[in-house]
Amino acid sequence: MGASFKRFEPHGQGGPRIREIPLRLMFPNLVTILAICAGLSGIRFAFEDRFETATVMVLLAAFLDGVDGRLARLLKATSRFGAQMDSLADIVNFGVAPALVLYAFLLDRAGSPGWIAALLFAIACGMRLARFNVLDEQKDRPAWQNEYFVGVPAPAGALMVMLPLYLSFLGLEPTLEIAYGGAAFTVLVAFLLVSRLPVYSGKSAKIPGDRVLPVILGVVLFFLLLVSYPWYTLTVSVFAYLCFLPFSVRAYSRRARKEGETMLPPDVDEGTPGQA
Repeated sequence: MGASFKRFEPHGQGGPRIREIPLRLMFPNLVTILAICAGLSGIRFAFEDRFETATVMVLLAAFLDGVDGRLARLLKATSRFGAQMDSLADIVNFGVAPALVLYAFLLDRAGSPGWIAALLFAIACGMRLARFNVLDEQKDRPAWQNEYFVGVPAPAGALMVMLPLYLSFLGLEPTLEIAYGGAAFTVLVAFLLVSRLPVYSGKSAKIPGDRVLPVILGVVLFFLLLVSYPWYTLTVSVFAYLCFLPFSVRAYSRRARKEGETMLPPDVDEGTPGQA
């Protein structure tokens, strides 16, 4: 009696072999994963009412998320996988984590309006990141427009929206009125994220040779203040950034008139889900 079944032959000789990957190619992805861990840990600490630690973890996640891309370019370790991983990490670190930490600390006192504000911020952050990815793929933009973000960038929005926590650590009592004010401020930051406000990025800024040392000294001074007086420094930084936005719009308008371009940043064709 013959065999009932034919002998099974493994497809593709047991599957494709995974090539060896240099260790330097892994570092940027490891930093991205650490950033996600920091952001999620911030949410955990917020649930445990350890809000100062939660805020530090969210700030650490934002810092690491800003480092991984530069590290990848420095090590010549950029990849499509890393780019997708970084985009997914951004929505956690800049959208979900700040919104939930702020809600656990303050916005829950405002009830449903506080939760709506937190949702709007997280959604706006996701839309802002998607628009950034689309604009980054457009190669027909004038070169000078690449010096400006369209809307407040997500990292800046994450640092700004946590202003109520900085103020509370300086002694501001989180009352019901402050909770409603925090919800209104959160909605404002959400609209700044998805707005078409031209925000100078400073990517191509050049420092004159005779000003290099003062700039380095200023950067060192800022980090020393951040370490010694973190909440004062972050509070002042948020207000300084808000004051900077009108000057950025004015600079863009002047440059647009000079170049003979439109006064507004280029729009984005969002299309429909599933379309390229």
